[in-house]
Amino acid sequence: MVMYFYDFGFFISQQNLHRPSIFNTYIKPLSSYSSLISLAKMSNNNFITSNIFLFSLHQFLLLVHTKPLVPALYVFGDSLFDSGNNNLLPTMARANFPPYGHNFVQHFTGRFTNGRTLPDFIAEFLELPYPPPYLGIHDSVPLTGLNYASSACGILPQTGTIFGKCLSLGEQIDLFKWTIESKLPTHFNSLEELSKHLADSIFIITTGSNDYIQNYLEPTLFSTNHDYDPQSFAQLLIDDLSNHFQSVYKLGARKIIMHEIAPLGCIPHYTRKYQVVVGKCHEQTNQIVSYFNTKLHELLKSLTSTLQGSILVLARINSLGYDVITNPSKYGYSDASNPCCTTWGNGSAVCIPWLEPCPNPNQHFFWDGYHNTETGNSVAASLCFNTSEFCTPFSIKDLIQI
Repeated sequence: MVMYFYDFGFFISQQNLHRPSIFNTYIKPLSSYSSLISLAKMSNNNFITSNIFLFSLHQFLLLVHTKPLVPALYVFGDSLFDSGNNNLLPTMARANFPPYGHNFVQHFTGRFTNGRTLPDFIAEFLELPYPPPYLGIHDSVPLTGLNYASSACGILPQTGTIFGKCLSLGEQIDLFKWTIESKLPTHFNSLEELSKHLADSIFIITTGSNDYIQNYLEPTLFSTNHDYDPQSFAQLLIDDLSNHFQSVYKLGARKIIMHEIAPLGCIPHYTRKYQVVVGKCHEQTNQIVSYFNTKLHELLKSLTSTLQGSILVLARINSLGYDVITNPSKYGYSDASNPCCTTWGNGSAVCIPWLEPCPNPNQHFFWDGYHNTETGNSVAASLCFNTSEFCTPFSIKDLIQI
């Protein structure tokens, strides 16, 4: 299969705007996973410094292309995907202040990064608007998708509650159920049309990280570490996750992309806590998380075979994240150990409000003690869109054709 990477805005830097040769470089066919990795590395070295230009280009392309590649993009998850839902909840887990959004055209919207999230990039590739946060919708819901993700929450209902109210995955699916039962039907002539809309749309999920960070790995706050060994806790999460997948399937979702949990032992929160050498990770933490990822692979295969017409895709974010963090120069990063913003807890937590971040955020993999900069999001989104070796067994391009 020949693949083309066509999101021009992602690769245009200000110094290259008047160099036609750069377009010739980036529109070459991509015939393998390795060539796409090379392209991602090149993109990181030429990353856009003017997000106003990027945003304008994206909106212009939406006007030029009258029909998106899929009907809608529906987003579920945690702070990696949250685009502002927590701003409207009574919680401390918010990112609605600088320096969050430092490189985003709308500035601090509630995204826990300096710019765009992974779903933002996916939306651009699909020629869709960014899915707005569900809790911010007061009138008619958009037909192009919604974002239900909520920072600090996870699979288990108690996860994240130490910070206040957040939406667990089950609660997010309940809101989606309310959307399709009470909001969307008025936009379609029949239930069959609505069913086709949902079946052709893309659903993207990331969850589980906080069930470790804000639950299992905090034994002084939660009992799960004492009640379950790592394998049993992973199975607890997988059993609940299986029920949630079946719920969203019954509501009409057919094309679902689920992300692995990233290598948590490599994020500054844990490398600082355990005083790990720069460029290394706390492997015991990674091992605990690996039980979940292994079971997740098996679950997705099983559900795809039992839920008729479903396609459950695995996004292999763990191995990519580990490689970036342990081999940063390979991907064009100068720093994959330290957060770009000044954080609480000496680099191990979230950004301190209003303090100026590092001058070169796109050379850093980490934005704060937990979250990466938008460059990491762009690389992962590019791979998932283009290659079935990263998002397996089907890339998003493949899903569009199915």
